[in-house]
Amino acid sequence: MRRSLLFIFLSACSCFSVAQKLDSLWAVYNNKNQTDTNRLKAIFTIARSYVYNNPDTAIVLAEQELSLAQQSKQKKYEANAFNIIGASYMGKGSYPKSLEHYLKALKVYEEIKDKKGIGGCYVNIGGIYSKQEDNPKALEYFFKAEKILIEINHKQFLGNCYNNIGSIYNTQSNYPKALVYYLKALKVREEIKDKYGIGTCYNNIGSIYQEQFNYPKSLDYYFKALQLKKEIADKPGIGICYVCMSALYIQLSDYKRAIQYGDSASKICKEVGDIEHERYAYKYLATAYSQMGRYKEAYENHVKFKQLTDSVFNEDNSKQLGDLKTQFEVEKKEAELKIKSDAEQEKLKAIANEENKRQQVIIASVAGVLLVVIIFSLFLYKRFKITQKQKIVIEEQKILVDKAYEELHEKNKEVLDSIRYAKRIQTALITSEKYIHNSLNKLMGKK
Repeated sequence: MRRSLLFIFLSACSCFSVAQKLDSLWAVYNNKNQTDTNRLKAIFTIARSYVYNNPDTAIVLAEQELSLAQQSKQKKYEANAFNIIGASYMGKGSYPKSLEHYLKALKVYEEIKDKKGIGGCYVNIGGIYSKQEDNPKALEYFFKAEKILIEINHKQFLGNCYNNIGSIYNTQSNYPKALVYYLKALKVREEIKDKYGIGTCYNNIGSIYQEQFNYPKSLDYYFKALQLKKEIADKPGIGICYVCMSALYIQLSDYKRAIQYGDSASKICKEVGDIEHERYAYKYLATAYSQMGRYKEAYENHVKFKQLTDSVFNEDNSKQLGDLKTQFEVEKKEAELKIKSDAEQEKLKAIANEENKRQQVIIASVAGVLLVVIIFSLFLYKRFKITQKQKIVIEEQKILVDKAYEELHEKNKEVLDSIRYAKRIQTALITSEKYIHNSLNKLMGKK
């Protein structure tokens, strides 16, 4: 009793603590003086807290985050908002809308090269195809996720990825491959000390060993899972462990223990509202009681199993009709997105071609100009060389002319000097005409 009161008190404290945290986050978001980044962090955390318990509220809040992220041009939070909306629609069973928003998130993460976001989107998209039982498509995205998550060493997402791959191989009865991936998931969970994930892995591994008729190992892993689930107070997980152990003890023909665990399973599953495992608990109880010859109890449990099965069957019929519709919508949405993507690719290709042509024209023009410049430069260089040669010739000719002139001048000077010298001699030797005339007149007696 005291333990129950303590649990209630701790639960109340926890709720109070969560409420206080949300109040403080709202205060940050509503404070316009805060940076856009702080406000986006706050509204993202608030929206994420509503994804599983109130997806409609989560969608409204994520749309507020999306609006602020687009206004402030913060791509990471824009992608985060798309992710929250996608997860919320997935929780509501609206797979086409979920896929649409996950693909939008993926596009933004790819744009900003956020590998963690890309890997997470691959896991989420694979999860949608897994829900639709499109295992090849689911595996395609899970393997994409595995590659990138190993590259960035994101163990939390990688553990989810391995577990999802193992579950698909399990449904295909490919138990060796399922076991490989469940063990990989366990290793990653142990490295990050994720007790909830470790417990789930133990249970999954136990179920594979059970399918392979390795009952000692199967039982060993079931006990490990049960112990850990009790340690972390995971009631739905405890109920599943009890169901698995009840089935295993029937196979071991230990009907007393099968009834013990089946009875515990039915009570816990009913308490937590897990109808699927509750009906299996009644099925195994009916089988165990029948084997022990306790037909009344066997009949009573079989009736309970049948009632819950009919309920689930009717629900499944409705769900299958809904799934057919949603599957059609998913395929339609994928086709639309593919057409849109192809159109965008063609548009980008056309733009790229035009840009390529423009660059080629520019390159050709520049090359042409350079060619003209080179030719003109060569012409000028050639003319310069010719001019230089002509100048040298002219200089040489000028020197020769000057030398010839000097030689001629010297010769002229010599000739003139000779003439002057001869004249002086002539003048000295030859009597003047007047002197001769006077001399004749004197001889003739004329005075």
